[in-house]
This record gives sequence, structure tokens and C-alpha cells, in this order.
Amino acid sequence: MADLIVPTKTADSDGNVLSITPQSAGWEYIGFDVYSLKKGQKLKKNTENQEICIVILTGKSNVSTKEEKWENIGQRMDIFEKIPPYSVYVSNDDHYEVEAVTDLEIAVCAAPGKGTYPARLITPQDVGVEHRGAGNIARQVHNILPEQKPADSLLVVEVFTPEGNWSSYPPHKHDQDNLPHESYLEETYYHKVNPGHGFAIQRVYTDDQSLDETMIIKDGDAVLVPKGYHPVSAPPGYEVYYLNVMAGPVRTWKFNNSKDHEWIMEEKLALK
Repeated sequence: MADLIVPTKTADSDGNVLSITPQSAGWEYIGFDVYSLKKGQKLKKNTENQEICIVILTGKSNVSTKEEKWENIGQRMDIFEKIPPYSVYVSNDDHYEVEAVTDLEIAVCAAPGKGTYPARLITPQDVGVEHRGAGNIARQVHNILPEQKPADSLLVVEVFTPEGNWSSYPPHKHDQDNLPHESYLEETYYHKVNPGHGFAIQRVYTDDQSLDETMIIKDGDAVLVPKGYHPVSAPPGYEVYYLNVMAGPVRTWKFNNSKDHEWIMEEKLALK
């Protein structure tokens, strides 16, 4: 069985509760960390050769870099308020310091940087909100760092899937460096479940079944998607959130739906 689930752990001295590196994941591009900071706690890191997107999942914080500072940013005290988050983009060869104004949970998304863009604040007003799909494959999408917004490698998006619905559906993949038809993008999913004692289901599989995993996902689990299709199901009674990070050799999201299941989208949209 492939080891694709990375669970939340007890916080270390920095407040880190989840860590994925290219080395631990066995790939090249994506790093992903989650920090749970108590009010007044500080986190300071150098970006080195990585560009960073700090997503304020819940709580309020002060964030500074070499040349910028933003105070008291954040408004979402519970992820399932479903309002867009504040985020901060930081280039490589910089540093960031986060101070928790309240108890705070942040995600730190990382991928190779080229130093092209300066640090900036991404406000909720900067986040594109869309309702994707229809019927029981409908979900709410927050485009935090889509390819239309400046970055060197990172693509960052969060998705809310209602109870009983499917998401990342029809199953799609982006594991071939074959532009303009498909782009190669590694991907992580960071899941939250409401109520928190529930679960989600995620499948990661390839056409040839060389990778074929169906996983029970708990609140706070991350899932690695090195290749293949990767649909998510929210069981009745439990709504599911996930934060996606994608990166690869070219910063574009070109995917292909599973030919077996592509018809479902056409049928759902026809009934909308």
C-alpha cells in the first residue's frame, strides 16, 4: 500500500503539527506545513530557495517580511464559516515572521521560487469565489493563488464540499508533462471535517491501477497526490474542507478527466 496519508501530530516547539517536504513525499516541488500557534507565539523562518504562501486558516496574526508588515490580518475564526482567508505571498531569499494575535492555525505552502515577485498580502477580496459543479458534485471554491495571479511555481486553492457530495469530480489527473494537453503538477490535500469526529473518503488511482488507494481521511490529515486521479467524498452528515497546493515544472493547471466518468459532469450541468 502506498503511504499517501500524512496525519496531524502533536505540536513541536515551533507549533508545527504537520510537515511535508519534497524528500518525505518522494517528489520534487511541493513543501507543506501546518502550524498551530497559541496567542502571542511567534514563528520566524527563512524562505531560502522557496517561494511561500502563508494561508491563515483560522485566527488573526501579524506577519512581516524583510520589507513588508501587515498587522491584525485574518477574520475567519472557524474554517467552516466558508469566507475566504487572508494569505501572504513571500518570495525566495526572504524571511517571514508570524505572530499570533489570537490562537492561530496557518498553512505554509512552498515551491521553488525565482525571485520574480515581491511579498504581498492576499486579502479575501483578492480571492476568487466560484461554485463549481452541480447537484451532488457541487462545491464552493476559493482561488487563493490561481495561475492568473503572480507567482513562480505555487497554485493554491481551497474547497468546501457539502455533506453527501463528491469533489474533485469527475475524477481528473494532471500527471503528464504534455502541454498544451496536460501539465505535470504534484498536489497535496489538507483536510478538515465538520463535525470533527467524522471522516472523508479519498481515492488516488491511475488508469493502469499501478496506484490504486482508497483512504479514510480524518480531520487534519493531508493526502499526497503524486499522480493519477484523486476524487473526494463527503459522507452524509459531514462537510469536508480541503486546501490544495499544486506545483510542477510549468505553472499552469491543464488536466484530463477520466474518460470513464467524464459524462457525469455533462449530465449534471444539463440538469442544473
